[in-house]
Amino acid sequence: MLNFTLFGLPIRVEPFHWLILGFLGMQSYGLSNRGEIMLVLVFMAAGFTSILVHELGHALTGRKFGAQGTQVVLHGMGGVAIFPHARFTRPQNFLVTAAGPGIQILLGLVAILLVVKTPTGSYAQQFFEDLMLVSFFWAILNCIPVWPLDGGQMMGAILGPKRKLLTHKISIGVAIVFGLLGLYLTNMIIFPIFLGFMAYQSWQIIQQSTFR
Repeated sequence: MLNFTLFGLPIRVEPFHWLILGFLGMQSYGLSNRGEIMLVLVFMAAGFTSILVHELGHALTGRKFGAQGTQVVLHGMGGVAIFPHARFTRPQNFLVTAAGPGIQILLGLVAILLVVKTPTGSYAQQFFEDLMLVSFFWAILNCIPVWPLDGGQMMGAILGPKRKLLTHKISIGVAIVFGLLGLYLTNMIIFPIFLGFMAYQSWQIIQQSTFR
């Protein structure tokens, strides 16, 4: 378990976070020689940096709106900014949620500029290429309207608490479509598993609301 403080915010990085990043890096680069191992480590560093910046976007925006005791946790498939005592308005909740993918897209744009400034074929250039790809991919993935991804939470903020069930019904449909699309395009089972689990969470919420 890695713990540190950044911008006055406590950050906790769980071991599973590194395992998932390592697994994804291995899928891209392999692990059969020293060069491939280095590329996996570079990918892990870039993924960690990108996801941390994403969560800092949420956390710092929430703190700007008066949230106290804010924490950031990086876990298996990403991370979460925790606001234990915050009560955001709907517009504030939307902005706090949108700040994560927003700053991550900005980070991806900065990474593009840095790629051309670093020596060709160097690990530094590889880091910025990975940072660019992870930032754009993770930001876009998070904007899919599937609960509890950022897109799902932004959809919930727009529709409001009175349309909670509609939010989760839309989330289930979108999760199924994008899960199958991700499997078709990448041939990786991790996407339908990832989105399928989220669809199941929304289904549970609908069931609990229906029989309450």
